[in-house]
Amino acid sequence: MKKRLHIKFAGRVQGVGFRFTAEAIASQLNITGWAKNLNSGGVEIVAEGEEGALEGFVSNLEEQFSGYIADREISWESPTSEFEEFGIRF
Repeated sequence: MKKRLHIKFAGRVQGVGFRFTAEAIASQLNITGWAKNLNSGGVEIVAEGEEGALEGFVSNLEEQFSGYIADREISWESPTSEFEEFGIRF
């Protein structure tokens, strides 16, 4: 079942390739949406795809950046199907 994931990662997640890694993982898992840096030093991600793929997406990010992530806020929402691909927003 398709879902939408809204997540904010806090910690030392800027300047370590977090957004670009998220983009690469998303493209492998057929996930659409975006990632962007926040003024707070965190990274915000909105992603849509199959629930299992989204869970794998988050797990993969948390595994690869476990030393950089201090906290995360996650919410599951209904998908809007507004995205065609996953990209980085500035």
